[in-house]
Amino acid sequence: MGRFALSRFLSLGVVLILICGCSYPISKAIRSEATEDLTFSMVLADPAMYRGAVVIWGGIVMRTINHPHSTELVVLETPLGYWETPKGRKYTRGRFIARTSKFLEPEIYKKGTRITVAGEIEGQELKTAKGVPYAYPVIKIIEIHWWKKKPWYPQTYYYGYDWGWGSPYYTPGGYIQELEAP
Repeated sequence: MGRFALSRFLSLGVVLILICGCSYPISKAIRSEATEDLTFSMVLADPAMYRGAVVIWGGIVMRTINHPHSTELVVLETPLGYWETPKGRKYTRGRFIARTSKFLEPEIYKKGTRITVAGEIEGQELKTAKGVPYAYPVIKIIEIHWWKKKPWYPQTYYYGYDWGWGSPYYTPGGYIQELEAP
């Protein structure tokens, strides 16, 4: 194989890796159904008005509660950033409950796990948050993706350049699970 053919082959491989590695965690079909201009704050103000709308929200799991026939995730909502990754907890606008009739493993969806979830708004439930009454918007999960945290490594410097290794940000190497039909 000649030098030119090898460089073309390697270039094509890099392009394919970039294309495959840069995709949204929620399927295109569900993203097309989702109401993009419907914000968490709007739903929090009046969940009954938006019942049945499909949304894509992100956040940090606060608690996983498995019942005999369902699972609830109590989620600290955070806005979604690039590639639908949830931002940090300092950006939160409230809490919501994501519910499914399937069993979700509490060791995967444990406290502190970042998730992106697509679901249908079912309304709200009044519960307590640290002893204070709180109206949680409730969504029925259609698809869910948990974000795997990269291990932290010290930054690598080479001749004064930061190679950027070891970022504490979340990678899309998590898990996507289609749970309910829309």
